[in-house]
Amino acid sequence: MRRRRTSMWMGMFLGMLGPACQRGHANAAAASAVHAPVPFKALKIIEPAFAGGLKGDWMDFGWVEHPNVPGKPATMTFANHGGWILYNPHLKTSYGGLRFAFKTASPLGDFLEVRLDAKSATVFPRIKVKPLNLRARADGFTEAFISMAELNPKGESFDRVVIRAFKDVPDEPLSIDDVGLTEADPAEPLASGRGAQELGPAKPTHLAIDCGGKPHPISPLIYGIAYAPRRDARDGQQYTLGATARRWGGNPTSRYNWELGNAWNTGSDYYFYNVDYTGVRGFTYETFLEDQVGRKLKTALTVPIIGYVAKDTRTPGFPTETFPQQQDVDDQGRAGNGMSKKGEKLEPGPPAVTSVEASPEFIGRWIHAIRQKDAKRGRTVSQYILDNEPALWNDTHRDLHPKATTYDELLDRTLRYGAAIRREDPEAVIAGPAEWGWPAYMGSALDQTTNGADRRAHGDVPLTPWLLKNVHAYEQRTGTRILNVLDLHFYPQGKGIGTNESGQTDPQTAARRIRATRALWDPKYRDESWIAEKIGLIPRMQQWIAENDPGLGISIGEWNFGAEGHMSGGLAVAEVLGRFGQFGLQSAFYWVYPPEKSPAAFGFRAFRNYDGHGAHFLEESVPTRMTEDVSLFASRDPATGGMVAVLLNLNPERAIDAQIELNRCPAGTTVKRMFTYDGDPKGFTEVLPPRGSGAHVKRVPAYSMTVLELRP
Repeated sequence: MRRRRTSMWMGMFLGMLGPACQRGHANAAAASAVHAPVPFKALKIIEPAFAGGLKGDWMDFGWVEHPNVPGKPATMTFANHGGWILYNPHLKTSYGGLRFAFKTASPLGDFLEVRLDAKSATVFPRIKVKPLNLRARADGFTEAFISMAELNPKGESFDRVVIRAFKDVPDEPLSIDDVGLTEADPAEPLASGRGAQELGPAKPTHLAIDCGGKPHPISPLIYGIAYAPRRDARDGQQYTLGATARRWGGNPTSRYNWELGNAWNTGSDYYFYNVDYTGVRGFTYETFLEDQVGRKLKTALTVPIIGYVAKDTRTPGFPTETFPQQQDVDDQGRAGNGMSKKGEKLEPGPPAVTSVEASPEFIGRWIHAIRQKDAKRGRTVSQYILDNEPALWNDTHRDLHPKATTYDELLDRTLRYGAAIRREDPEAVIAGPAEWGWPAYMGSALDQTTNGADRRAHGDVPLTPWLLKNVHAYEQRTGTRILNVLDLHFYPQGKGIGTNESGQTDPQTAARRIRATRALWDPKYRDESWIAEKIGLIPRMQQWIAENDPGLGISIGEWNFGAEGHMSGGLAVAEVLGRFGQFGLQSAFYWVYPPEKSPAAFGFRAFRNYDGHGAHFLEESVPTRMTEDVSLFASRDPATGGMVAVLLNLNPERAIDAQIELNRCPAGTTVKRMFTYDGDPKGFTEVLPPRGSGAHVKRVPAYSMTVLELRP
């Protein structure tokens, strides 16, 4: 884990927003062709959205917290530019405008702004509510009317209404009620809701599934996620994704003290504090393993090899008593960020300030304790991971490990701690080095500050193949295999890509996000970020293994493409999962897990739970033929011959007619069930499959995922 995460509430807000809601002021300016303001008109509401509660198909997309009391107005605060989003995917008629009523605790002047929005790339005008748009009501509320001529001058499809404060207002209650879309205004042109416009012609697209091609097994561990207690208390989404495994990982696990049970250190993510895992009392590795067994999930367990672990659950690495002049301190004034007022790194105290020694023997005792309990319950740990992103220790854990990790240190720790695990668990699957990104694949942390001196001192060989070669040599000398899996993390780089809920969603960045998935699998793709090289990570890892330590599996121990609430983020998730199966990875773990009802969540469910009842991609990967902007992944049940295919239309603007050739497939193979998803928070919708044999799928929506179940 390399980035601090947003707050839970903001995370859920960003996760559920549609694309245009996140697009920002720059793009909004592009839609500034706004009609003249229209005075208040008492047009009848024909599509009520909220009146003492939600109406019809309307959904509350939140943004700011607010209680919903049946029969009462919605009450919230619009401080800090807060707002409210109401969503309805089934708007099918024409409207004259938007009406709503509001009441403030004190006079605020002009402060409201409204706009429409959609999951498409359309950008709607932001309209400030003026006095001429308002009229007073006898009950103390003020009614507002904004015409469709202003809100939707081009008559675009839309599916949500956004009401927000365009300036900062006091943190005091605001009541909103009687929100709805009105009948058409005879004096204005009509503006339609979602579904009213005719779509352009669908592009003919020729694809193929080759049933006679050589299949290979798909490891169920590629559908892994990470454990995150801070989201876990409010979000059960991780259990509906159909995930097969969870990784005990991230920055705090580098300093987890298994003997204390509930002691971590947050590192640079939060003032280098020893903590009781951000307040989740009673949570230990043992409760995690028991939960995994109960949910029938596989476990990847990160074990510290940094040499020290937290000594308690309260001590900070840079206490203000010792370092009074720090750039930033916590709310309690107890701890700082370890930077001087001038922004220079402070020299930390000794490790004993926060930590106790964690030798290989210390870790060996942990593995022994786990295996003793496994004797009664069965194996709980499917994979041990040697720490987390050691090339960043001198930043993430610089209160403990201020010196940059070198080639030799990483090899030494890999061998000593790996051997300790192997002694206690001879059948263990051990993964490493769990490095974070391109610079760490190719060189050590020391190389980043010495212009590559450490790499040159080791024959100018990139760090990863050098490590594999020396680990293999150790096995040749001793007969002890240390690594079973080469584990690297992958996050796309570049402006606006983001991680988890963050990331820009303008059309250019959204398209680049999807293209960035090629850095994982396409050796011809030149990365468009500061890296500016052909990464081809999975083929590169395969080559490194073949040349230096044959037989290792491949794991992408952390990955995330950002913009989880946008279709580009969801399609990136689906594209990556499809490639993981296609390239035969042993395991992969998403960081952390997608928010509920987000496109990223449905990208996961395309492979693991597309019908809401556990239907999933199957056990063998079958070769396919794809085209630009369209991906097709196919799987097969070797016992029945049944297949499941996932079809991704990566083009945000154009539908396709997908003619899928079924080469060397059993005669009469037909599509029995078909599901599609194009951004609706309700998820995948079952639709009528093509008639007869074959798989000609007409009008696959732009920016969509389609799942096909085929049977002989």
